[in-house]
Amino acid sequence: MSDVIDVADPADPRLDDFRDLNSVDRRPDLPTGKGLVIAEGVLVAQRMLASRFVPRALMGTDRRLEELRANLSGVPAPYYRVSADVMAEVVGFHLNRGVLASASRAPELSVAEVLDHARTVAVLEGVNDHENLGSIFRNAAGLGVDAVVFGTGCADPLYRRAVRVSMGHALLVPYAWARTWPADLELLRDRGFRLLAMTPAPTSRTLAEAMGDVGDAPVAILVGAEGPGLTEHTMRAADARVRIPMARGTDSLNVATAAALAFYERARFLA
Repeated sequence: MSDVIDVADPADPRLDDFRDLNSVDRRPDLPTGKGLVIAEGVLVAQRMLASRFVPRALMGTDRRLEELRANLSGVPAPYYRVSADVMAEVVGFHLNRGVLASASRAPELSVAEVLDHARTVAVLEGVNDHENLGSIFRNAAGLGVDAVVFGTGCADPLYRRAVRVSMGHALLVPYAWARTWPADLELLRDRGFRLLAMTPAPTSRTLAEAMGDVGDAPVAILVGAEGPGLTEHTMRAADARVRIPMARGTDSLNVATAAALAFYERARFLA
């Protein structure tokens, strides 16, 4: 398993992958800095170890080491065993999850690559909140979405909070950035995908009706930013505009919740 190295000095440079996690400009997960991926907690660390992101190091307490021991077989990254107090001083706050893992960013996948063998895809535009983004990845993993495609204005899915909220699924569900937006939607159409744009507009088809029309054809579910939603330009590129029927004068749901309902309706239809 990983080499276990006891570290008692919070200033030890071997712990630098995990230093100042709350810093605005020194966080190790900043793409403009070290650009690392940070997994927080046993479950998220396990998913990192099972992903395409190659671990660099782990830092945690002895208790978490025992919980992870079976997962560390053959892992070349060291496990720096520290006390809870040392960990708190390194990261800048008390971390009750007791373990962190770092990894280098893996090479980015192309839209064409993530569409290979995919039948249900989430396409996001302007989703710039890390918690919403993490929730969408978790919902995607649980409800059978094969890949995520990012349009313009989306947050970094490898930011620590997004990875944590996704419960590590941001490291496992394939994703790609569209480089020409929304023109890259034609790549999905060329692969036979039907594009369904989520909107609260009352003139839109209901989600259930649209999924019934699509049948078992490949589907791309387009969701936009909290509040403004998808741009009109993007909605015009879709095959249909779809809505979730709402009650009591409520016009819309949180974007991650709306996406989850769309994912469920798709999974229910395919079941």
